[in-house]
Amino acid sequence: MASQDWLEKDFYQILGVSKDASEAELKKTYRKLARQHHPDSNEGNPAAEAKFKEISEAYSVLSDKDQRAEYDQIRAMRSGGARFTSGGGGNQGFEDVFGGMFGGGGGARGQQYSYQQAGGQSFEDLFGMFGGGAGAPRGPQKGRDVQASTTLDFETAVNGKTVTLQSEAGTVKVKIPAGVSDGQKIKVRGKGEMSPNGGPAGDIILTVSVRKHPVFERDGQNLRLKLPVTFSEAALGATVEVPTLGGDPVRLKVQPGTPSGRVLRVKGRGVKSAKGLGDLLAEVQIVVPSHLSDEARAALEAFREVEPQENPREDLLARAKS
Repeated sequence: MASQDWLEKDFYQILGVSKDASEAELKKTYRKLARQHHPDSNEGNPAAEAKFKEISEAYSVLSDKDQRAEYDQIRAMRSGGARFTSGGGGNQGFEDVFGGMFGGGGGARGQQYSYQQAGGQSFEDLFGMFGGGAGAPRGPQKGRDVQASTTLDFETAVNGKTVTLQSEAGTVKVKIPAGVSDGQKIKVRGKGEMSPNGGPAGDIILTVSVRKHPVFERDGQNLRLKLPVTFSEAALGATVEVPTLGGDPVRLKVQPGTPSGRVLRVKGRGVKSAKGLGDLLAEVQIVVPSHLSDEARAALEAFREVEPQENPREDLLARAKS
């Protein structure tokens, strides 16, 4: 992961922190500097843009535990922590060793060298500093993705909305598509962290949370609700009003003899999104009155005398025994 630039750049000095700075201190310092030097806040100022890239690169390395350890090792090696010894005797300098490896060193050809470093740095790591090591990145790297979240009310999630997010680099406007569901992730391309070396910016990965609605529930592209009806409406039939999300109520016909639990459908009053347009599903719930007048009680007593003598639990009991 190392870059040749790491030998020359003091990332701690660029961010203005000590070498033992904590992750929290690094993050706090980076956010402050990023807001100060971000190109959006310094339009037409190439110096600010260059500074922003510089601090982004420094934070990209130091905020990653593995890269920070590698960077510290390389900087230590540069200041005398590593040494090269010649297998054939004599002392060779840093330039002589690499000159011998690549055919450019006077008198070094044909000798064997061993690399020793207290931190256990390998030859692969060493070559990686110059872009030739196994797994070393080639070319500009993409900036890091940024995780974000937002909470929407139910109706806004169904209809869609443009929201404003506050990121480390400033404010970002994100269009939430109609029909977004709870827990859905939206990728906002190019609005994450800047690349440390001229590559494309990272993305924002936005997780959406949706508040529950007191009446409606999502069922894919459909909306569901519980529709209370009286016993007489269910038994004799009726036309009742049903609410719709964000619109006027619609009139729905309840057929005579409708049982509790039957689902009635209102076409085209569900969720509209790129996947299509859903329906409104109304589940009938027969409401039993908690208080009866004397006249209502007498009427029900009379009805009980003439109602069909059927046991509604007969099939239930039979199935329970099978």
